[in-house]
Amino acid sequence: MYTPKYNQITNTQEAVDFMQKYGFATIVTVVNGMPTATHLPFIVEQRGNQVVLISHFAKANHQSADVFACTPLVIFTEPHAYISPAHYEKELNVPTWNYLAVHAYGKATLIDNKTQVAELLEKMIGFYEAGYMQQWNNLPDDYKTKMMNGIVAFEIVVDDLQGKSKLSQNRTQQERKNIINSFAKSADKNEQEIAEYMKKLDKD
Repeated sequence: MYTPKYNQITNTQEAVDFMQKYGFATIVTVVNGMPTATHLPFIVEQRGNQVVLISHFAKANHQSADVFACTPLVIFTEPHAYISPAHYEKELNVPTWNYLAVHAYGKATLIDNKTQVAELLEKMIGFYEAGYMQQWNNLPDDYKTKMMNGIVAFEIVVDDLQGKSKLSQNRTQQERKNIINSFAKSADKNEQEIAEYMKKLDKD
């Protein structure tokens, strides 16, 4: 991902926090020159110095095989906002876009042990809807087995983590203040979140 130095997220913990907050990501694989993408929820774990991504495909999705034949890219992104030149001090300016994104690359490993697959699903339930766990535990075993037989579980140990935080770092303090003030009052959730990230960046 093209990332000027002043837009780079170099802190691994910051990147992990972002991925965990916006865990519904896009996984891209390329086989025979053809890229394919699927949108999946991920669990993002830190194991010592390693960052590990965990998820599963529907078995019918051909990417469930492709993911092991290449180095997949997983894209985490969420808050973004159009930046109008009206926020700038000089008329000689053009619009742009503020956003954050993390790209993670690594080799995928199949999780085929049924106990481990069940543990993976329980992790996902615990992270995304802990209140559903009781219902899941009360489902018939044969039903849960059927559901698990229909998925391909995997994990990716990340070996290249690229983070980008494009938050008007190249603008003047007054221009940044104009954007923050405008977005903080906005009814648009994306603009509100961009304002919060910009405030945090200014404090750091």
